Amino acid sequence: MNRRADIDRAKGLAISLVVFGHIVARQDPAHVLWYPALRRAVYGFHMPFFFYLSGLVTWLAGHAGTPPAGWPGLIRARARRLLIPFAVMAFTITAGKLAAARFIHVDNPPQGLLGGLADTIWHPLASPAYSLWYLAVLFLLSVATPLLLAACRGRLWPVICIFAAFQFIPLPWHLYLAETGRYALFFGAGLAAGALGDRWTGWIDRWRWPLIAAFVTGFAFVALDGNVLPFNLRLVTLGLTAMPALHALVRFPCLSSARTLATLGRYSLMIYLFNTIFIGLAKGLLLLATGWNGTHFLPFAAVLMSAGLLGPVVLKRAVLRSVPVLDRMTE
Repeated sequence: MNRRADIDRAKGLAISLVVFGHIVARQDPAHVLWYPALRRAVYGFHMPFFFYLSGLVTWLAGHAGTPPAGWPGLIRARARRLLIPFAVMAFTITAGKLAAARFIHVDNPPQGLLGGLADTIWHPLASPAYSLWYLAVLFLLSVATPLLLAACRGRLWPVICIFAAFQFIPLPWHLYLAETGRYALFFGAGLAAGALGDRWTGWIDRWRWPLIAAFVTGFAFVALDGNVLPFNLRLVTLGLTAMPALHALVRFPCLSSARTLATLGRYSLMIYLFNTIFIGLAKGLLLLATGWNGTHFLPFAAVLMSAGLLGPVVLKRAVLRSVPVLDRMTE
């Protein structure tokens, strides 16, 4: 698959939103109203948008149509790409939190190394590395898609219906099954966008402004009074609205040369893997010097955003590129 600049820019936007959501892990800063409102709205669409892009890339790369003879190879390739980084980073974050908790504030510290690693797989919501859940869910969806497509005789629409049905099926949290069911619909929407090809991109380009207006309206509603809607309903309505709107936004001519978004998109896996580490370190050090409540939070947030976005990029360029195995794992 040839690299598409609009997808890189979309991934850059998506990973920036992920980092914004990770600035505050547990307890909100006191006397700060704007961040919880924005985060509530961002959490209504940023991961659906990421899964839409993942489904789109899965289709464009040809993985969805992998024939049965290629399934073992696909599973091995997806495991190398997703599960190995998941396992390495789960160990790194868990061990790192245990060590750092002796000196600085740490969000969601594990009780022990083995217990923390066990929680990462079997009790994700208690995991010290819960932020890695996207990798596990993407693995499950990406290997399930060719199996389902073959079972449906190559017809995509029944696969999308199956993914949509998971929204209504209560699944256990173990092994990230609940998150898989929650986000399968958006992955399926990305598959459909990939299958439509130029018809999809032509449609979102033509209807750019109405799509963006609908998304902005939904975003404002959730930010101002989001508790009216249950989280799953918020996720579906705002998530489905965001997918065409944000994809159309990054295809807008004024953003067609946006190098910052494209660069962040190319480093999106690296940022995803390491952003919480850099945010946690920056937060712990800053809290030694000052609080983050009230008016202190805005500059605090700017530093944490910078750490979460730029720290992983610097680490990749300065260190990991000189270690081939780590360079490949984080590419």
